[in-house]
Amino acid sequence: MLDFFRNHQRLMMALLILIVVPGLGIVGVQGFSSFFDDSAYVASVNGHKISRVEYDNALRQQVDRARQMLGPQFDPKMFETPAMRSALIDSIVQQRVLADETQRLHLTASDEAVRRALLADPVISSLRKPDGTIDVERYKQLLAMQGMTPEQYDERIRYGLATEQLPGSIQASAFTSKALAQSLTELAEQRRDVQGLAFRAADYASKVQPTDAQIKSYYDAHRNDFATPETAQIQYVLLSPANLSASIKPTDAELKKYYDDNIARYRTEGEVRASHILINAPKDASDADKAKAKAKADELQKQVKAHPDQFAQIAEKNSEDPGSASKGGDLGYFARGMIAGGKAFDDAAFNLKKGDVSDVVQSDFGYHIIQATDVKPAATKSFDEVKDSLAKDYVAQQATKNFADAAQGFTDAVYEKSKTLQPAADKYKLQIQTATVGPKADPKLPPDSPLNNPKLLSAVFASDSVKDHNNTQGIDIGNNTLIAARVTDYKPATVPALDVVKDAVRAKVVAEEAAAIAKKEGAAKLAELQKSNATAGLSSASTVSRNDPQGLPPAALSAIFKADASKLPAYVGVDLGKDGYAIYRVNGIAKATPVAADRLAGAQQQVAQVYAQAEMEAYLEALKARSKVKLMQAPATADQQ
Repeated sequence: MLDFFRNHQRLMMALLILIVVPGLGIVGVQGFSSFFDDSAYVASVNGHKISRVEYDNALRQQVDRARQMLGPQFDPKMFETPAMRSALIDSIVQQRVLADETQRLHLTASDEAVRRALLADPVISSLRKPDGTIDVERYKQLLAMQGMTPEQYDERIRYGLATEQLPGSIQASAFTSKALAQSLTELAEQRRDVQGLAFRAADYASKVQPTDAQIKSYYDAHRNDFATPETAQIQYVLLSPANLSASIKPTDAELKKYYDDNIARYRTEGEVRASHILINAPKDASDADKAKAKAKADELQKQVKAHPDQFAQIAEKNSEDPGSASKGGDLGYFARGMIAGGKAFDDAAFNLKKGDVSDVVQSDFGYHIIQATDVKPAATKSFDEVKDSLAKDYVAQQATKNFADAAQGFTDAVYEKSKTLQPAADKYKLQIQTATVGPKADPKLPPDSPLNNPKLLSAVFASDSVKDHNNTQGIDIGNNTLIAARVTDYKPATVPALDVVKDAVRAKVVAEEAAAIAKKEGAAKLAELQKSNATAGLSSASTVSRNDPQGLPPAALSAIFKADASKLPAYVGVDLGKDGYAIYRVNGIAKATPVAADRLAGAQQQVAQVYAQAEMEAYLEALKARSKVKLMQAPATADQQ
């Protein structure tokens, strides 16, 4: 249904801003120094200062997200406007006030919710072994590469779940009436019967015979349209961990020390596969309720002790854990700390042998009876088993360290020997590469190509690079990569002589004049048809809708659906620019087909989501209004003064 929004660009732009700008994880690109105060803070919320680092990290995340969404249409300059910078800072402020409100309301997430979120993560799911258990070693390695422990990651997940509760509640409460959804669906799917008459510019080209004086006049007025853009042939070198890693050849002794220092990565903690029966008795239950639950658990424990082979059936019938009861109480494999039952539950489960049944165990949730169905002891992989993967980890870590150590030296080398990149290339064993670039990003290259980086292109076309052939500075282009370049040849933008481009100029003159004639004749014909209400010369009727335009250009479709439905038939004229002019006779509105129940339900849900987002924005604005928010003002740019 909501293909309707496709034809309403302002609405879709608003929705894009709602999608792209909010949801900021505060995580790393160099920003715009003029936007910050002298203390390098962009804002403060309730005394919490939001630093430039937070802003830069949020900017990088949003640039990367936009690049993925827009592909070849991505333009990094869209993030360089004052309006976009302000919107970005406002979103960070919104995240901060939401975090403060979450803390004020003491919102949190249970251990079980954290566990479910972890297991639902596709990255973690990809770590499952053939037997269904999570490869804990790889999980720890993955987190270690990000500088985190499992405990720290658990808390990050818990914090994320807590902060999602307020937006989730607002989302869940959003409602749209069926009547509104029905109206919007009918509007989106409305079909109109039209006839058309085209005045194509190409049909009038033969009537245009420009003189040499007209051609010269057009050329003089539009010289830059025929200019050949400036280009620069450059040499460049890239410094990154990847191109430093080739020179790193660790010895067995170094690898053995790395293994010993990181032995925890190669240790698999003991795991138990267990089933349990839970009788609910939360901490706040009355003593009487707890006693009743304990008595029931004791009775069930006697049953499973007597018939351990019937544990699954007894659990399915009696367990009050909705997540595992239907599976005979099966919890799968788990390590210590992965089950919400706490230390008492872990101690009981890990003290069992395969097939054993525990005594009744009390936790914050109630009373458990646990049966171990499999036991995997802790194990440590030997050095020889992990040597290959260990070497890769060592090289990656050492390359990252070497990059951090080399970054300043690389910057100094390209500055001190400003007429050549060779010393820097020799010192860090880098390849000098060549390319031809223009001042704007090349759409033929990947959007994330270093050669499309706006900071590099700006430096390449600076006067000292072009005139003096000096090296650029070492430029940080993100992702732990520095680039430096040197212009070896420069060709300025030139405007070819009229004789060289005369045919192209003539074609431009003919096209513009032909389009003007088409529009003039089309407008005259429109006036005539509006008076006579005739249909002579019009095409046969066809039925169009917003979702099925039948090949009509957007401008034509917009004009057709703007025609007053109460005054049909009606004529509309459409200026098609270089393509000429078109007239459409809107004869009437086709009979609407009933909206299917599933389409109506989908439309109702989608409109509710739009309302929910609007309500969330209003809620965040209310939070901001009652918070102490201070924004640092950016200096006015030249065009603002």
